[in-house]
Amino acid sequence: MMLFVAFIIFVVITYNRKQLLYLKEKQLKESEYQNQLLQKELEKQKSIEKERERISHDMHDDLGAGISALKLQAEFLKQKAEDGELKNDIDDLLKTSEEMNFSMREMIWSLNSGNDTLGSFIDYSKIYAQNFLKKTSIQLTIEVGNFNAGTSISTDQRRNLFLCLKESLNNAYKHSQSNQLKLSFIQENKNFIMKISDNGIGIIQGKKEGNGLRNMKHRMQEQNGRCEILVENGTHLFFRIDL
Repeated sequence: MMLFVAFIIFVVITYNRKQLLYLKEKQLKESEYQNQLLQKELEKQKSIEKERERISHDMHDDLGAGISALKLQAEFLKQKAEDGELKNDIDDLLKTSEEMNFSMREMIWSLNSGNDTLGSFIDYSKIYAQNFLKKTSIQLTIEVGNFNAGTSISTDQRRNLFLCLKESLNNAYKHSQSNQLKLSFIQENKNFIMKISDNGIGIIQGKKEGNGLRNMKHRMQEQNGRCEILVENGTHLFFRIDL
């Protein structure tokens, strides 16, 4: 009986050891498989970033040079033109080339993966807002709280936040009848808030929601964020995302 019991114990211990060894081998294989998937994903991301860099460089070199050449030719023609209507047409051409140049810079900034940081987004947003409002009667105030400039922000988050900023500034200029606008950036740990406030007439209650506001809410929802509106002594827009 003692020998039989010892044999049973030996079999159980051997079986358990084999099971542990099998589980360890299985975990190791799963870990290696996960590492391979992660490595492939990293290689894919690097390939995408490299392609984005190539496109942004090509746009800067080719399109940028072409737009600059077009602008120079238009300015040369304007100097030679004597007809007033022709000069006005050339001025329109110069304005269009300048708008194209600005749009191209936006696309290059959006494509460049080196700009996927909170500091880069805030700096570019400040410059855009200043340039947009400098020829208007709206006085701009910018407030930047404590933030980590190196905090990563995804390309999609950066792009959608910037498009919301553009739409908000455009709405304030066209509809708010305000003379003051405040742009604020706040980082609270992993939460980032962009706030745009004006002292205008506010959003009329009961008025049908426009496409611009719907688009901004949709953009934030796509990033698992929120677009909030407060109408009190003007209009206050809050755009919140998790970094």
